[in-house]
Amino acid sequence: MQPDLTMRNGESVPAHLVPVLDFESLRTFLVGEVRGGGRLAALFGLPGLPGAGGAVRVLAVVARDGAGILRPVVSEVGDRYPALTPDIPQAHLFERELSEQFGVIPVGHPRLKPVRYHTPGTFNPAAPAAPRPLPADTDFFRVEGDEVHEVAVGPIHAGVIEPGHFRFQCHGETVFHLEIALGFQHRGIEAALEGGLVGPLAAGGQGFGRIPHFIATAAGDTTIGHTLAWCRIMESLSGTTVPERAGLFRLIALELERLANHTGDLGALAGDVAYLPTMSFCGRLRGDFLNMTALLCGNRFGRGLVVPGGVAFDADAARLAELRGRFESTFRDVEGAADLLFETPSVRARFEHTGEISRDTATALGLVGPAARACGIARDVRVDHPFGAYRRLAARAASWPSGDVYARAFVRRQEIRESARLIRAAIDALVALDALPQGDIRQGEPDSWPRPLAPESLAVSLVEGWRGEICHVALTDAQGGVVRYKMIDPSFHNWEGLAMALRGRAISDFPLCNKSFNLSYCGHDL
Repeated sequence: MQPDLTMRNGESVPAHLVPVLDFESLRTFLVGEVRGGGRLAALFGLPGLPGAGGAVRVLAVVARDGAGILRPVVSEVGDRYPALTPDIPQAHLFERELSEQFGVIPVGHPRLKPVRYHTPGTFNPAAPAAPRPLPADTDFFRVEGDEVHEVAVGPIHAGVIEPGHFRFQCHGETVFHLEIALGFQHRGIEAALEGGLVGPLAAGGQGFGRIPHFIATAAGDTTIGHTLAWCRIMESLSGTTVPERAGLFRLIALELERLANHTGDLGALAGDVAYLPTMSFCGRLRGDFLNMTALLCGNRFGRGLVVPGGVAFDADAARLAELRGRFESTFRDVEGAADLLFETPSVRARFEHTGEISRDTATALGLVGPAARACGIARDVRVDHPFGAYRRLAARAASWPSGDVYARAFVRRQEIRESARLIRAAIDALVALDALPQGDIRQGEPDSWPRPLAPESLAVSLVEGWRGEICHVALTDAQGGVVRYKMIDPSFHNWEGLAMALRGRAISDFPLCNKSFNLSYCGHDL
């Protein structure tokens, strides 16, 4: 019998309604869903009392993008279980994480290794704690043969980027295999969030304590995306409806974040092929978009703008007019800088056919965001699982089929244009709503938050950040406390895509391919 519980993005349901399957039924269900067009939005363990004769509960959330629904299921596994990865490759990193956190062994997993190199969990609580390994202190896949050699890069890199280790197996200049080891930035954010309003992060500060700060800095360049996902979890579990005016400000903030990062990425890609005009223009224009966010709230990354129940700052007609003027001027310059990039033959020659990924590979790995859309997969939370003002303004997904660096750059350009359309529409709507009374930017007074959360409930929130799908999942106990909070940054899905893009390519293409994904290290490590 198929599980029959479905939910929409941003909804919460009583936890006892989530279907509980035996493990083989879970496997059959997940394989059927993935082969039928679904994908794993989340797969993670739940706290319990594992031990001799016990089990670890596993929660899976399947996204059916075409139908706009989510299907959660729960199962139990013992200390060993047949791995899902051989049948569902997109489960590979989820299962490594499950093993690292709970000490269970997915038998048959092709590369069972730590994910974040924190102190490993244990299935048997009576067993002595294992020492915490050093990041990247593990065995790496080796290719043997004449003239095959290994190249190690990082964790310390040239330039100001985050730490990560890359191990290449090469024959001459050709990359046979790339293995990526992260975990250098693990901060324990998920574990600290458990306990909710009485957990360690809730102390100090105002309202939610330090929780908003940790959410906003989980991936610092995705402040709006992650904060919005968390706020929608809090609103769902507290039964709060966000005012329409606040929803429009949230849309503008999320699209400005996308514009700043996509513009910066086009400039970085230009710099990697030594095309300095677009690199120079985009460096300045990225800052202009960040400054527009600061115009709304005083912070260039939007910290403090999105809050549970709405937004913390309003904008009058004069400020909206200034925003519109700055936006149109900057957007016009971005169009010019992008025209230079895409109309230059030497740039196209470096972008085209570099770092190609097939649609089949992208589907199997469960890639999200521009990386997936550049493989012809028109997957976009704003379209498939619309929320807030996106229900009213109807975003359109951009895609391109070639799967190479050119496609990942071109999709960004198309998304810049779509963000511009959405921001113009949102400003128009805000101007039309300007006659509404004060106080309609947040549900309730600031001191009415935090609000009690529904007990023994499950909530799932998806947001299309600039890198792709951000997924937050929360589970509450009988008192409404958060007993499990799961954050999945789009980079978690996409790092393996970068590794696949290098296969058969010259190792000198790595910087360009890496820029074309521009994944988050800290968003992966959490």
